[in-house]
Amino acid sequence: MKVNNMIKFLVLLMFANGLSFACATNAVAQEEKEILYWVAPMDANYRRDKSGKSPMGMDLIPFYAGADEDGSTVTISPTVVQNLGVRTAKAELTRLWRGIDTVGYVDYDESKVSHIHLRTEGWIEKLAVKSEGERVKKGDFLFSVYSPKLVNAQEELVTALATGNKGLIRATKERLSALGISVSQIKKLQQDKKVKQRISIYASQDGVVSDLPVREGMFVKPSQKVMSLGDLSSVWLLAEVFERQSQWVEDGQSAEVSLSYIPGKTWEGEVEYIYPSLDPKTRTLKVRLRFDNPGELLKPNMYANVKIYGGAKENTIVIPIEGLIRTGRDERVIIALGEGRFEARDVTAGIESGNFVEIINGVNDGDKIVTSGQFLIDSEASMRASLMRMSEPASEDMSDMQDAGNSSNGDM
Repeated sequence: MKVNNMIKFLVLLMFANGLSFACATNAVAQEEKEILYWVAPMDANYRRDKSGKSPMGMDLIPFYAGADEDGSTVTISPTVVQNLGVRTAKAELTRLWRGIDTVGYVDYDESKVSHIHLRTEGWIEKLAVKSEGERVKKGDFLFSVYSPKLVNAQEELVTALATGNKGLIRATKERLSALGISVSQIKKLQQDKKVKQRISIYASQDGVVSDLPVREGMFVKPSQKVMSLGDLSSVWLLAEVFERQSQWVEDGQSAEVSLSYIPGKTWEGEVEYIYPSLDPKTRTLKVRLRFDNPGELLKPNMYANVKIYGGAKENTIVIPIEGLIRTGRDERVIIALGEGRFEARDVTAGIESGNFVEIINGVNDGDKIVTSGQFLIDSEASMRASLMRMSEPASEDMSDMQDAGNSSNGDM
């Protein structure tokens, strides 16, 4: 039986279970078809009018009339197709939702974070907060501070009150306020005229202590942060979007967040802000989402799965992403033509969304795309195409000279 192909068998060893099978393309008898010429398996330039051996000692392979000249189409017997488990899916002209599936982490809502600094140097005394994570309420006592400047400013106000000079009183009160003394503390000083050696500092908001770099007895300056308070009634979620998807995301788009430790629950929010630059290391765009956080289930530094809904692209050709073959230099798909015939076709891929990818050109609506076994078929088609695209065969004179040279080499 004659075999209409340059390659008889492609053997795939399945060492995991000890099975093997042969993929033979163009394995259908073609006795009734006309043989155009015979070609060497490893040299497409070596052609003959009759069967024989190649210079390398291999059997010549027949090329039949009607076979494709560029080698992009291959034929596989039904048995091999079944053994390979070839599956297909139709290309569809439809709508492709630009959903962005990514990850992110929970962070404090920085609009609800307050930093506590002193406005003069001094010593921290009676620190009520001992560690990060402690919860405080607005107005709770945090620590007291001893500062000679604050003591002098109080004494100036008491002296001004004794003189009755309204301008001086106003100036000394403004100085105390500028040094961070609260209005209520200034009023109490006016009433009892008692200078305090230690000034108490109170929480300006509800929240948790997110940062505590000081300890009791430390000397601090205005440039040094004493502590930070963060309100968890709402949180930010910072998501990473791939560079190729950066044009899909816009302010105000809806988003969903899920956490692995709370299965079945999702949080709904929206894109609040898109950062202006990409991370130079990860090549991702940072996107900020905001979520209300009743019960404080979302905690800073939690890892989350994020889905951003970027709208739909209408009237575009869509195929399953598993049917797209990327080689690094080009992209192609395997088209099932029917009756065991398959064609490798170059395409231009567009956006990806979930399990589907847009095909800008190269595929028509209704084409059957191979989604399983396509790599074996593509390797066969690529090998045939490479052989067929080689230069035209040498003339008979050159072939005779090559034969003569081979003969003389053999005699030597």
